[in-house]
Order: sequence, then structure tokens, then C-alpha cells
Amino acid sequence: MTSDTNGRWERVTIAGKPADVFTPASDESPPGVILFLHGHGQETLADDAVFTHELERHRLPVVCPHGARSWWLDRACDEFDDSLTPMAYLREQVVPWISEQWNVAPPLIGLLGISMGGQGALQLAYRHAREFPVVAAISPAVDFQNLIGQGLPLDEMFTDVEAARQQTVTLQLHPLNWPRHQLFVCDPTDLAWHEGAERLASKLASMGIPFEDDLETSAGGHSWDYFRAMAERTVGFIAKSLEKESRREA
Repeated sequence: MTSDTNGRWERVTIAGKPADVFTPASDESPPGVILFLHGHGQETLADDAVFTHELERHRLPVVCPHGARSWWLDRACDEFDDSLTPMAYLREQVVPWISEQWNVAPPLIGLLGISMGGQGALQLAYRHAREFPVVAAISPAVDFQNLIGQGLPLDEMFTDVEAARQQTVTLQLHPLNWPRHQLFVCDPTDLAWHEGAERLASKLASMGIPFEDDLETSAGGHSWDYFRAMAERTVGFIAKSLEKESRREA
């Protein structure tokens, strides 16, 4: 894999599972690393010109693990692994790999995700806010319980709609333990997921938890046209937030 910048994409194996990795051209130590979680279509950012440009501009490496249609939850999914949960894989295998590769460790690993991966990034940040205080989610599929009964791997992971709802992002919020920097965006014409994003924003506001959102900009609904339109905002947000975290660590 290559890119139209001086940086490079490559396919690697982390603990026996594939991942796409971007390394910027800069010889300087990176200000942090992005861990990207893909959506249900399993498309990573590999060779995407728009996202690659932003990653190169901010000198941010990115690791895009392949997680099948697992929803990145702390729950076993046979399509991903018959025993290791996706969330455990990220924390126990991917994070140490990042630390070894770039000498970067939490809290300087920012989370970014799209759709299924957007809610997965929020899940990881909400459950482990001290490790992952920086998160940005594009079109997060917050109310994934609505997909129960459609023959997806979710049907094997949950017994019914209510069991799935109990594991959704909105119910993982803790009033005293939340990521210091969070941004989520969703196109208002995204009929499947916009309502859930609105509900999440409402709950965060009612709990007094600071966050940034954009639920008004329209650029193509639930599509890569919209995802790419949000690249500059989300990658820039992560870069700025990682800089703040770096100063906290100094």
C-alpha cells in the first residue's frame, strides 16, 4: 500500500490479526497516535486520500485493526474471535503494539471511528476514560440494538433487543469518569443513526459532561462523502486534544 503523500500505508499483523498502518513522512517523534475503528462495511482509512492528507498534515500515525462485524464490544463475536473480545484485543494487543512501534502510550492514543466503529470508539473511551481521554466519532451507530433480528453477528452476541440496548454507548456514561475531549458528528439526513446521536448529546448535556458535536452539517448522509467531509474536523480535533494531553503529561 502507498499514499499520495510521503507517508506510507502498510498491512501488518498484530497478534495474528491484520491491521492497516499509516506512518507519516516526518522523522520527528509523533505527537500521538490514532487508533481507528472501522464500520460495518469493514473499510479502513488505508489509501484514502482525504484522511491520509490530514494524518500527514498533523504528523499522526494511525493503526486500523480489522475487527470484522464485531461492533468493537467487550463481548465475544465468533466472526472476530471465538474467545477474545474485540475490546480486550484493542487494549491488550493493539495498544502495546503501538507503544512498541512509536513509544506512544495512553493517554496519547486518540480514538477515531466511523459508524459501527464510531460507537466502538465511544464505547472504549467511556469505559476506559483515563486510558483514552481523546475520542472523535463520525456517524456513530449508537442505537445498534435496532439491528437485532436482521441476521447479523449481533444476533449471536445478544439474546434480545433489551440485552443489546444495555450495552449501548448512552448507557455507559459515568458522571465522574468521562473522556476529557470528545467530539461526535452525524449528518441530519442519516436516518438510521442521527436520532441516537441527538439522544447522546442530550444526555451528556443533562449530566454536565463537556463535549463537542456537529449534528447539523449535511454532506451526503451515511456515506463516505460525509465521512470524508468530516476528516479535517475530526483529525484536527484529535491532534489538538492530544497536544493538550501531552502538556498535561509533561
